[in-house]
Amino acid sequence: MFRAYVVEKKEDSYIGNVIEKSFDALPNNGLMVKVFYSSLNYKDALSAIGAKGVTRQYPHTPGIDAVGEVHECKDGKFKKGDHVIVTGHDLGMDTSGGFAEFICVPSEWAIPLPKELSMYEAMCLGTAGLTAAIGIDLLEQKNGLTDKKAIINGATGGVGYIAVNILSQLGVLVTAVTGKKSNAENDLRHLGASEVLSREEMNSFARYPLSKGIWDIGYDIVGGDMLTDMLTFMKVGGSIACCGNVRGADFSTSVFPFILRGNSLLGVDSQGISLEKRDYLWQKLATDWKPDGIEKFSKVINLSGLNEEIALILKGKQSGRIVVSLDKVE
Repeated sequence: MFRAYVVEKKEDSYIGNVIEKSFDALPNNGLMVKVFYSSLNYKDALSAIGAKGVTRQYPHTPGIDAVGEVHECKDGKFKKGDHVIVTGHDLGMDTSGGFAEFICVPSEWAIPLPKELSMYEAMCLGTAGLTAAIGIDLLEQKNGLTDKKAIINGATGGVGYIAVNILSQLGVLVTAVTGKKSNAENDLRHLGASEVLSREEMNSFARYPLSKGIWDIGYDIVGGDMLTDMLTFMKVGGSIACCGNVRGADFSTSVFPFILRGNSLLGVDSQGISLEKRDYLWQKLATDWKPDGIEKFSKVINLSGLNEEIALILKGKQSGRIVVSLDKVE
């Protein structure tokens, strides 16, 4: 038996509790990992409340991130005791996830933990860090990063914090946009933002169908009307990496940003990228792109603290990263 956070459907409600779970309840996959840390993401919160399109079968253990030690690997890809990271794929969606002391997944879902990262640091990054890195990699390929001005929507979330920090370390002049300016401005400037705007201040720059071109590159983490605004004020040839829908899955635009300014909208998918790309970006996150002082914007909880943090993330009141420790007695 092992501890796990399990969400059950009871009538029209979804209730999450920490319980003892049987090893027999794990899926029959080739790699079993003893989990040391996981992290809380928006998708985990959606899984915990039964959101359609995330998890179909309950009872279920969320957690799209996990880092830990190989307990068993049937195909020999890893040996017992190896440290590995598992993020994305189906982990925590319909496959029992990282909010448990053990996971059992296909071995091709795992990559070796880079030697430059501790397990804790890996989950300060997690899917949020990988997502930030995918977007930055796309922007670098399309536009380059040298002497560029960037604007980042949703800057106080996990992806936003990490993107602000990495881009600023790479010499990019970063404008961070947040709905929590009064509470988060100092943190964002500490992470490297040269300017912090509220959502309303960013909206004031927008004129439809096109505004004055101000920023070279953008990272949109919230979608909806914020992405609509961002598309109006990119410079000629500018690009926006897009990865979120907290403000809504729909947005409106005209063709003018694309046919008059040659702007690009670059989709970011952290779930289905190739193993080779995943490994490459984790190596970048462990070395050249390693955020400075990632522990400063991370909070550690144990399984019993998940319900409170899930409620906060769903209300949009969470900042930074929530790391879930499985290596502590509650």
